[in-house]
Amino acid sequence: MSTFVSPSTEVDIQEQQLTEQSKSVGMVAVRQFHQYQVVGRALPTESDEHPKIYRMKLWATNEVRAKSKFWYFLRKLKKVKKSNGQMLAINEFLEESYQKNYGIWLRYQSRTGYHNMYKEYRDTTLNGTVEQMYNEMASRHRVRHPCIQIIKTCTMPAKLCKRESTKQFHNSKIKFPLVFKKVRPPTRRLKTTYKASRPNLFM
Repeated sequence: MSTFVSPSTEVDIQEQQLTEQSKSVGMVAVRQFHQYQVVGRALPTESDEHPKIYRMKLWATNEVRAKSKFWYFLRKLKKVKKSNGQMLAINEFLEESYQKNYGIWLRYQSRTGYHNMYKEYRDTTLNGTVEQMYNEMASRHRVRHPCIQIIKTCTMPAKLCKRESTKQFHNSKIKFPLVFKKVRPPTRRLKTTYKASRPNLFM
């Protein structure tokens, strides 16, 4: 006995299969890093009732990974593990969006050793700058983001910028070509997939 399947149902089945395949392969949506302030210490003991408190600024995709990274560095630097430590607070930093020049000092692990590096970017937020840095390190140096350790970040004034890719935007008379200009419908209701005439792309 044959079963008839409508074209719309076939499309739904194909989309569902693609979604299941992407989940099985492990495809993840676009990663967005956030800046967190994590505060913690070792558990109080009889010999040390008031242990020293440590604070770190970290970038991670969520709070769980920020906590994991905090315990990683605290274990390496101060010999305090999660099993004998105490998490006091975790807060996310939020900042205003406007154009700034950022400098990032970082250290990363390659296939041959550890390297120090200075990067310079222009972005509206520090989180966007860190996102640019991770993407560039992955494309140019094939470095995964767990292998990168951010040492310091700061806002750079225009006169102290070093990279030409950043300094080219400091021209007050800079102009950008308008390469594509198409009139969009005023409302979503008037939008159509096909048009009877070719669009006019001239100003």
